[in-house]
Amino acid sequence: MSAGYNVVIVGAGHGGAQAAIALRQAQFTGTIAMIGAEPELPYERPPLSKEFLCGDKAFERMLIRPATFWHEQRIQVLSGRSVVAIDPAGRRVTLGDGERIGYSRLIWAAGGSPRRLTCAGANLAGVHTVRARADVERIRGELSDVTRVVVIGGGFIGLETAATLRKLGKHVTVLEAQDRVLARVAAEPLSRFYEAEHRSRGVDVQLNARIERLEGVEGRVSGVRLADGTVLPAQMVIVGIGISPTVEALVQAGAQVSNGVAIDSNCRTSLPDVFALGDCALQESAFADGARIRIESVQNALDHAAVIARHLSGGPAANTGVPWFWSNQYDLRLQTIGLAIGHDDLVLRGEPASRRFSLVYLKAGRVIALDCINAAADYMQGRALVAARACINRAKLADPAVPLKALAAS
Repeated sequence: MSAGYNVVIVGAGHGGAQAAIALRQAQFTGTIAMIGAEPELPYERPPLSKEFLCGDKAFERMLIRPATFWHEQRIQVLSGRSVVAIDPAGRRVTLGDGERIGYSRLIWAAGGSPRRLTCAGANLAGVHTVRARADVERIRGELSDVTRVVVIGGGFIGLETAATLRKLGKHVTVLEAQDRVLARVAAEPLSRFYEAEHRSRGVDVQLNARIERLEGVEGRVSGVRLADGTVLPAQMVIVGIGISPTVEALVQAGAQVSNGVAIDSNCRTSLPDVFALGDCALQESAFADGARIRIESVQNALDHAAVIARHLSGGPAANTGVPWFWSNQYDLRLQTIGLAIGHDDLVLRGEPASRRFSLVYLKAGRVIALDCINAAADYMQGRALVAARACINRAKLADPAVPLKALAAS
């Protein structure tokens, strides 16, 4: 067994890296080790489906901090290593090669892994996910021989990837199993807007799509067969159907887990001195009326990291901020503030035809979330309305000539 650390962080993504950074910013002087499954230093994932895929952004510009930073801050980064077991009684983790590392406090920031297709042909060459640098580099290495791509999944990762591939001149089909894209995260007007935008750019968006199998020639994907017998030719398939939280070691260690590891307001799991953050954490959210949910966003991971750092360094308790999210597709910038879960009313602010508008989500007459398309002012000013769960006259909300900051002040 190797020497232990005061804090061991499992996961070197945005959340894990920020937990280490925040601890040092909070004047934590103990020893810190960060264990990451990928061989790279911590890097930003959002550009993977956009600037990195199309070659507009070099990987070095995606690093969260340069290599010298981790050394200067006395943060031991163990790259290319994975944790396979936790011994909460002995306060140690076991790595894939059998090495055991002790800890006083453990932060689980392992995120999630892409869900895979279960149909025949799912393991053919040319079938990819978009989650890590290596995924995108494999895609980029094959694109020169690809003219037709099928993207399975009409969520954000699928649509962002489709937009990038169209920019690269590929023929793209998006297959969505539900009756609209973004069905889990947005209201129908936003779904229809994005469907129309992608179709106007030449993307074939097919809804209610049922996949029977992937077909191949000599071990490589050649098409997607739908349940109605239609075969869509494709030299590449991108699968974007969500992630599964990486919590197996926590389950085996006895943690409370249900679609993610349960955490309290200080990000503590049910295991002693074991914390969790980010995509794999199941939390109660005041912005979802106390429901236990997982929030898959960089902002959520960063907020969790700040909470844990303050808690471990003896600082004041920290509440996470208003949830926010963004997505870039073509020349459209979507900025979301709040959670639209359980909304019972919707106000359209502006005209979708102008490609600059907002959707305001209400519950019991109060503002709980906004989706803003190319409307940065609404996004910035709407934060106060969501934080206050403000009750605002619908007609005023719908009038884009009335700044939201004026409504917040009233």
